Amino acid sequence: MILVADSGSSKTDWILSLREDEKLQFRTSGINPFFLTEKEIIRLLQGVPEIQTNNAEVSEIYFFGAGCSSPDRREIISNALSAVFPSAFVNAESDLVGSAYATCGNTKGLTCILGTGSNISFYDGEEVMNGKHGLGYILGDEGSGTYFGKKLITEFLYGLMPDELRKAFTERYELTKEDVIQSLYQKPAPNFYLASFTKFMSEQINHLFIRELLYQGFNEFIRTNIQSYPDYAKYQCHFVGSIAFHFQDILRKACNDNNVAVGKILKQPIDELYKFILLREIKNA
Repeated sequence: MILVADSGSSKTDWILSLREDEKLQFRTSGINPFFLTEKEIIRLLQGVPEIQTNNAEVSEIYFFGAGCSSPDRREIISNALSAVFPSAFVNAESDLVGSAYATCGNTKGLTCILGTGSNISFYDGEEVMNGKHGLGYILGDEGSGTYFGKKLITEFLYGLMPDELRKAFTERYELTKEDVIQSLYQKPAPNFYLASFTKFMSEQINHLFIRELLYQGFNEFIRTNIQSYPDYAKYQCHFVGSIAFHFQDILRKACNDNNVAVGKILKQPIDELYKFILLREIKNA
């Protein structure tokens, strides 16, 4: 059995190959080695029925996750998976590698992640090239759920929202400045907290203020990330993640206005990623 996982900070999608071309697909909470220790990951996996039922029969695991950009972080994932799947070969890579496999396949292109966080890399058809991006939600994450949540909250607290939108926001969340400060500086996972406000943006997507905020945010991602590659206009630029998927009409307009050729836009790459891994294993068999 081969197990493929695509993990962000908020959720992990899994597909397990069963006999006779059947597969088992399930989802767990996010597994990011920046936020979870090896023991915490093991406890999380031990509580998943689909894993406990099949762990002894899994022979190969391909894990692609946020926070797996460095060898020491990938080792945390590998050690945890090896503890739960004693007979399995484990390969842990960054979510950018998984995104590239799912969108580019074996062709050159730019692959972007626009979910809770954001990132970008150039893929040469075989390997993902190291870049200078992926600075996290404090320094970077332009165009991400965390970025837009921060912008929205800031506009609300500064009193810069249009009156009708401010009224809807107040009725939806009943937030005070003190609530926001406490959630950001005294509670865990402030990036998830900020990203949660993109639900309101989705509900109010036809409001000009929201559309302009999104357009400006995607322009910022294009300026700081995509256009940092001198030859960006020569390649298709692919996107994965909930922000890219749900707001793709505005993302496409921003890309078109900046001469960015949009390729695939996937909400989650797990299905295409699973197909890529299986085909590669068949070819290498």
